[in-house]
Amino acid sequence: MSSESKEQHDVSPRDSAEGNDSYPSGIHLELQRESSTDFKQFETNDQCRPYHRILIERQEKSDTNFKEFVIKKLQKNCQCSPAKAKNMILGFLPVLQWLPKYDLKKNILGDVMSGLIVGILLVPQSIAYSLLAGQEPVYGLYTSFFASIIYFLLGTSRHISVGIFGVLCLMIGETVDRELQKAGYDNAHSAPSLGMVSNGSTLLNHTSDRICDKSCYAIMVGSTVTFIAGVYQVAMGFFQVGFVSVYLSDALLSGFVTGASFTILTSQAKYLLGLNLPRTNGVGSLITTWIHVFRNIHKTNLCDLITSLLCLLVLLPTKELNEHFKSKLKAPIPIELVVVVAATLASHFGKLHENYNSSIAGHIPTGFMPPKVPEWNLIPSVAVDAIAISIIGFAITVSLSEMFAKKHGYTVKANQEMYAIGFCNIIPSFFHCFTTSAALAKTLVKESTGCHTQLSGVVTALVLLLVLLVIAPLFYSLQKSVLGVITIVNLRGALRKFRDLPKMWSISRMDTVIWFVTMLSSALLSTEIGLLVGVCFSMFCVILRTQKPKSSLLGLVEESEVFESVSAYKNLQTKPGIKIFRFVAPLYYINKECFKSALYKQTVNPILIKVAWKKAAKRKIKEKVVTLGGIQDEMSVQLSHDPLELHTIVIDCSAIQFLDTAGIHTLKEVLRDYEAIGIQVLLAQCNPSVRDSLINGEYCKKEEENLLFYSVYEAMAFAEVSKNQKGVCVPNGLSLSSD
Repeated sequence: MSSESKEQHDVSPRDSAEGNDSYPSGIHLELQRESSTDFKQFETNDQCRPYHRILIERQEKSDTNFKEFVIKKLQKNCQCSPAKAKNMILGFLPVLQWLPKYDLKKNILGDVMSGLIVGILLVPQSIAYSLLAGQEPVYGLYTSFFASIIYFLLGTSRHISVGIFGVLCLMIGETVDRELQKAGYDNAHSAPSLGMVSNGSTLLNHTSDRICDKSCYAIMVGSTVTFIAGVYQVAMGFFQVGFVSVYLSDALLSGFVTGASFTILTSQAKYLLGLNLPRTNGVGSLITTWIHVFRNIHKTNLCDLITSLLCLLVLLPTKELNEHFKSKLKAPIPIELVVVVAATLASHFGKLHENYNSSIAGHIPTGFMPPKVPEWNLIPSVAVDAIAISIIGFAITVSLSEMFAKKHGYTVKANQEMYAIGFCNIIPSFFHCFTTSAALAKTLVKESTGCHTQLSGVVTALVLLLVLLVIAPLFYSLQKSVLGVITIVNLRGALRKFRDLPKMWSISRMDTVIWFVTMLSSALLSTEIGLLVGVCFSMFCVILRTQKPKSSLLGLVEESEVFESVSAYKNLQTKPGIKIFRFVAPLYYINKECFKSALYKQTVNPILIKVAWKKAAKRKIKEKVVTLGGIQDEMSVQLSHDPLELHTIVIDCSAIQFLDTAGIHTLKEVLRDYEAIGIQVLLAQCNPSVRDSLINGEYCKKEEENLLFYSVYEAMAFAEVSKNQKGVCVPNGLSLSSD
């Protein structure tokens, strides 16, 4: 409650009856007796009475110069003590905080169960998404293994699953294919056709004397992109620029993922049909790929097609059953692993590769390859691609982390999450891995199967380690068409977003348009261009919303000091001669004309009134025959005009977050135009930033600052008093006249 309203309640009826000099108490008592449709007139007095105002003293700002500020910051950040060193280590390695407090009896069963299930799901998905990234299957297993271990050490979320993500694999694959073509590799062969990279140096594997083949160069490109993307993410965490993710709205990210899903589906179509087609990149790659598919449809491998259809018939219904009965099932059916095992056995014993030329995964080596530094010469070629990959990776990771943290009642540190996902890319890039991030589908499985902490990530890594050391070679005969089907089936969640569009449209049409624009541009142009188009269009929509914002006239809610829009609510009280106007946006150069036109339209247009007065005066002068002796009296009669019913306009500034120079100049123009026709303009509920802008912009002088009212109700009461009295004395010594 404001200080004004408190004082109103503190005044007794007896004091009011005896003619207390305080106006607010009189206003309060009159409001208690008035009707619901109009106000009674305020009591007036010929004497000039002091008008009670809300006065708030501003905090004094310290005059710290820039040099002192920098020195103070450096002293604070550069000081080292045992306590500060300990906090830094614990902050960088959150596992040291929660692992010693781990509740073994309460959490171990859920963590082990969820880790096992996610690990089983990750095996076929890691192999399948390797194809999407243009890599050999073993590199996908490496990526999932290292990401699980590193996030266990550095992550602050208890639930998210970090590993291979389809959209990032697609973006990596597009970069890899482009660099393979620049290096002179023929897509149909594993050896380079020219033997030269784009900078003219021979393609030598630095660990041996043999020429680097296609798969070797592909992982070289993939790991280099991953290293640069990780460096970007760590740099964003260090400089605390996580605010970049705010430009990626939920609608934009959802549209981007759905659009990229169409591209992923298109890229996997050739595996389902058994076609040996070159991968197309660049603008319009989706349409170009489908043109190539239909031109070569007669070359379809019937064995791969039949296998794809059988896998779809098994995977889709089982996935739907898993989702439908997820509340009753203790763990989802690992149907992907079942299909992979069955398909591998069928391909091996049926000799599908030898008899029907079916494309298979090939040899998957056991163990780990020696670490290798990224190819520094490739950095200039892939640095730009890594920007979009890094932003998408950390935006999805941070958003999923915060979503599950809110759901389970704990907090995550956004900057630490950027460090975690950055090192999940930097460190594995030395071990033949490609880019990772959090993935929604696996995170949901992890949560639903009882995960409590990231210890489940260690269990997942152990499952992958077992596969890498022992089981991997057994997948030699696995058909690529099976991997393509697994990838496509996992796109169901993104493609189902179309079902949410009617609800999104009813909530926010602007978000729906952003979703469609981002989705179409990501699918029809390219993933990078689609993301850029989505961000630019989303920012344009923000500007558009402030360019033509909503505005309305306000009325008073009965028996309160609350004002609401008269066009939105019924039974609001309005005072004759006073109009209260609200503008719901910042007032700056883009919408200044919209502000003036809306204000003039909903109140009165002072320019038109002045023009009408001048025309009326000229017309009357012409009609009268003025005698020589009475020229002066007659002229004064003809130039007079009737006073307007409207005498005060109160502008509610509560929704105006800031003003620029154009906005201040616009308010000055409005004030001058209305004063010319005898209407006073009052500003109410200005925030401190707007008040400072008005004073610095000389809208009002420093001593007139208390004419900027702290509430609309106070401004309305002041307007009523100033109308009923010839002159009202206000605390700053100014006198307002109704002339």
